[in-house]
Amino acid sequence: MTVEIKTITTPFAFNIDVNCYLVKIGNDCILIDTGMPNQRSTIETELKKASCQSENLKLIILTHGDIDHCGNAAYLRQKFGTQIAMHHADLGMVEQGDMFWNRRKPNIFIKAIFGLLFGLDKSDRFKPDLYLKDGDNLAEYGLDAQILNLPGHSKGSIGILTTNGNLFCGDLLGNTDKPKLWSIIDDRSAANASVEKLKSLAINTVYPGHGKPFLMEQFSHYN
Repeated sequence: MTVEIKTITTPFAFNIDVNCYLVKIGNDCILIDTGMPNQRSTIETELKKASCQSENLKLIILTHGDIDHCGNAAYLRQKFGTQIAMHHADLGMVEQGDMFWNRRKPNIFIKAIFGLLFGLDKSDRFKPDLYLKDGDNLAEYGLDAQILNLPGHSKGSIGILTTNGNLFCGDLLGNTDKPKLWSIIDDRSAANASVEKLKSLAINTVYPGHGKPFLMEQFSHYN
């Protein structure tokens, strides 16, 4: 079965863009991450251009619970009649709209500012339909890939690794200037352990949440 990866890039904040990935398997699709709510019309337009419809969007996978990745999940679930899947450890982030739900708590001022800027509105909060864990296989949705637990950016951060070596890594790694550990890391020890885990796997191309895709060997060069 032919697999095609379409990158949908939209603005996030601080001159940083965020990526969603539409993985097309024959006529069917899986959407990985959903962008910011204020970019909803752009996301919808790109999905329409890619012939993604209610009949063929099999699953929405969220790499973690931040608003720039889950912001349109509830809306797209209703529009396409599909299911949302993510790791249970980030549940409170999408149910309560609190990006610090499972992270180290900042001071009150920072929490208030970030809550205003990056809190999920009540209308966009949701409960996932499925919970994914390390080793889960996506074959029943048409994609020959497995789920990887990759904590560090958040406790419930996951990656999706296809059998031909494509890794969708969420915000563990980024490539806005060069391939490296993403700048926002909640637990450095967990992130380092996740990177070591990746180094033991057969990975060719990395598709990050922010920045351009890169070869895994390029990341190794910088680390």
